[in-house]
Amino acid sequence: MGQEISQSVFRPHDFQQFRERLRIETALLERWWNEGRFPPAPHVAGYEIEAWLIDADGYPVPRNRDFLERANERYRELLVFPELARFNIELNSLPRRLSGDALAAMHAELERSWRASERIAADLGLDVLMIGTLPTAQEAELSLENMSEMQRYRALNQQVLRMREGRPLELNIEGRQPLRTSHRDVMLEAATTSLQLHLQVTPTKAARYYNVAQMVSAVTVAVGANSPWLFGHQLWEETRIPLFEQAVEVPANTGCDGAEFRRVGFGSGYAEGDLLACFRENRDCYPPLLPIEVDKYPAALAHLRLHNGTIWRWNRPLVGLDDDGSPHLRIEHRVIAAGPSVIDTVANAALFYGLITELAESMREPEADLPFSLARDNFYTAARHGLDAHVVWFDGVRNDLQGLILDELLPRAASGLARLDIDAEDAARFLGVIERRVRTRRTGAWWQRHCAEMCGAEMPQLVQAYRAHQRSGLPVHEWPLPGE
Repeated sequence: MGQEISQSVFRPHDFQQFRERLRIETALLERWWNEGRFPPAPHVAGYEIEAWLIDADGYPVPRNRDFLERANERYRELLVFPELARFNIELNSLPRRLSGDALAAMHAELERSWRASERIAADLGLDVLMIGTLPTAQEAELSLENMSEMQRYRALNQQVLRMREGRPLELNIEGRQPLRTSHRDVMLEAATTSLQLHLQVTPTKAARYYNVAQMVSAVTVAVGANSPWLFGHQLWEETRIPLFEQAVEVPANTGCDGAEFRRVGFGSGYAEGDLLACFRENRDCYPPLLPIEVDKYPAALAHLRLHNGTIWRWNRPLVGLDDDGSPHLRIEHRVIAAGPSVIDTVANAALFYGLITELAESMREPEADLPFSLARDNFYTAARHGLDAHVVWFDGVRNDLQGLILDELLPRAASGLARLDIDAEDAARFLGVIERRVRTRRTGAWWQRHCAEMCGAEMPQLVQAYRAHQRSGLPVHEWPLPGE
């Protein structure tokens, strides 16, 4: 979905032609797989992080076009792009081999990018904020007039509403203060800003890594929880999860073995054997949303990749092409909220990369010890309750998530980073941030909830205090509350 498209109105012929190109490219992907065209590769990592443009009072400002123009003038090396809403931007990293000083390099790169973004915003009389869901965002602001000026977003909105036969999107989130409302476009998705971690994997182990990414999602969503507020309602610790799932909800396709396939969700099951099953499922079980002719050259896999970009699994398999045209496989881990600080972001990445590597490489068959249904239940329980959640782990016992992380999973993450040959001091530094955050339970969501209590639930004051602490560079577990 990162690419622009050339049209937003489609005919029945467009859908038929797109499905045929998708069939051809999926068959080509399978042939490449069988021929060994996906070479073994070292772990390569990268990230995307979404942010908000805000004013001095902490409210969103729809000026990403001005921000991007200023960035292109002054900081051409900054990898920054528009997002769905005009008050959002996305920062990307360079891919790098996950070994040695990779975490330190990732931290330095994000620090430079973030400081440059702060300077650009300041030139415009604005500020930037890394946070999961902005507490001051109002439903009325999530409207088409604040949609970024790109055809792909207009087309996405039109096609989602077409598939819903014009019915508004229904938002129904149970939480501490339940929220029910209806919305007439897909702009609710703009309030789900996240950190998206990428990991390139070797084909023979890709399915195992994908499955383990699903298993550890309960851990990473709880540790990185940073979205407790939406429209003044205190909901889940990571409200982005139900919000995104309902923001582009289209009728489930029940034509595939009677199963239901949601456009946004945890997926239909573990990958068995290889990751090709996910792309077959894309072809067979998800109607095209954006049926455009991207590229007539099948080896570009343009239609397959565009279609995959309109299916938002929380862990999404990706096919990429290197500069020489060689394909590679990546796993995109989408469950973590943006923020709260630069060091928190890299610490979240360190936990994910270390934990997924250790479990995938050291366990013979984790899928047998943790069935998919339990991994899925763990994920939603952790998104709702954060570090207070209880989850079922490999031993079949329901565990306190905080204790599980401290006693078992952090040591495993450390072993995984050592297995990757990550610098030992860097590993200890970033996992130490996670350890102290978990031990104190002071996640971004915890801080926001308690700050609101001390601010009398005034969202502007909460955002202003959050912004000041984010600028300090301190990890969230060290952020004081008002009056402390």
